[in-house]
Amino acid sequence: ITYNAAVSACEKGSQWDQALRLLVEMASAHVELDTITYSAAVSACEKGSQWDHALRLLVKMASARVKLDTITYNSAVSACEKGGEWDQALRLLVDMASVCVELNTITCSAAVSACEKGGRWDQALMILVEMASARVQLNS
Repeated sequence: ITYNAAVSACEKGSQWDQALRLLVEMASAHVELDTITYSAAVSACEKGSQWDHALRLLVKMASARVKLDTITYNSAVSACEKGGEWDQALRLLVDMASVCVELNTITCSAAVSACEKGGRWDQALMILVEMASARVQLNS
């Protein structure tokens, strides 16, 4: 709990590099990294506009067999959106479907925004169609 609180504090303070250092320290101390730990670190990366680090954390989660959830994906998609990586954001939506993680309005809004920033209106429209078919609530 202490490490998770520290990683969460780093996330709230936009200290993505410190959050990643804590993950290394936890692994060295043989402390189990769980979904909460990784989600806070991914969110710290998102707040620091470090989309590449956020994606690496998702890979580490999968290889460590830590459950990826909607919250974790939301942060990663938002990190891609902030970094202008619309193609990575779309890849994450596909990944979510393949591991049966539910899309929500936050995930899709971030992906639509990423497409908008990348000038990919066609992809943004496809996300809206997918949202409707997946019964994800549309907002303004």
